[in-house]
Amino acid sequence: MAQLSDLVNLNLTDFTPKIIAEYIWIGGSGMDIRSKARTLAGPVDDPKKLPKWNYDGSSTGQAPGEDSEVILYPQAIFKDPFRRGNNILVMCDAYTPAGEPIPTNKRCAAAKIFSNPEVEKEVPWYGIEQEYTLLQKDVNWPLGWPQGGFPGPQGPYYCGIGADKAFGRDIVDAHYKACLYAGINISGINGEVMPGQWEFQVGPAVGISAGDELWVARYILERITEIAGVVVSFDPKPIPGEWNGAGAHCNYSTKSMREEGGYEVIKKAIEKMGLRHKEHIVAYGDGNERRLTGRHETADINTFIWGVANRGASIRVGRDTEKEGKGYFEDRRPASNMDPYVVTSMIAETTILWNKS
Repeated sequence: MAQLSDLVNLNLTDFTPKIIAEYIWIGGSGMDIRSKARTLAGPVDDPKKLPKWNYDGSSTGQAPGEDSEVILYPQAIFKDPFRRGNNILVMCDAYTPAGEPIPTNKRCAAAKIFSNPEVEKEVPWYGIEQEYTLLQKDVNWPLGWPQGGFPGPQGPYYCGIGADKAFGRDIVDAHYKACLYAGINISGINGEVMPGQWEFQVGPAVGISAGDELWVARYILERITEIAGVVVSFDPKPIPGEWNGAGAHCNYSTKSMREEGGYEVIKKAIEKMGLRHKEHIVAYGDGNERRLTGRHETADINTFIWGVANRGASIRVGRDTEKEGKGYFEDRRPASNMDPYVVTSMIAETTILWNKS
């Protein structure tokens, strides 16, 4: 008699040409990830060849009950690390039946910015450092923390090893490998300053693909924690007090920044970022004021400062960039729950398209 695990792990390739496509989209809160699966006649490697689909938007907070149909447009394909074989994950965005992007579809506006010839010419690269916290399912308390109590103070946990310092490494490594399998350009992982908090990095990715890859990486992480019976939190300050918050630092460069003389281009871009500080903060994630306090490796939310190798700055420039006269900068303000479509496109818009005059 087959066991449940045998059936879950069935390799369909030997028995049918059909595949399973898991359509993924962002729900009404802007952070809830939804998905459902459909059968396709055979392998597909181009999102343009995938059928559109629909869902009940009244059940996701994205449409009224009397007119609830929302249409999914496939935008990017990834290999499915859960079903494997020829099965795929499909990142979608959402539209009304008339073809208008629904209000929570932030990808459509981002794609317009990234398709601007001036932006395309600059080939914007992104590397996003996604921090998150693993929580015990039934008590909503960080993994590895004593129930109702606290671990020792911060210090030994950042990139730490050992059963008393690193909590949830099996989940982290499973996620790392699953993202590589899926085709996501995940570039690393590490334990963070607060115990139970981890980080993965996606990039370098060009333009709109940075948002697609980060959202699917989040989806894979949610699925893995579901299997493990653990909750993943993207709250920017899950534990009040003397504990680090969680961010999504965004490393950024353009073609002009990466070429000779690029440091001057970087400084001009940072000046623009400072002039639009308030607009960026509004778009950089909910609850960020609890994290950007001027403590715990952050700048105060109301202050814009930049510096070389300064982790207490709004924007940090690396020593290598200063030394070589070209490179990239790191925007340290985005919260862990930011929308990467919004953040990446806004940085491109401000630094390439926006004119301060």
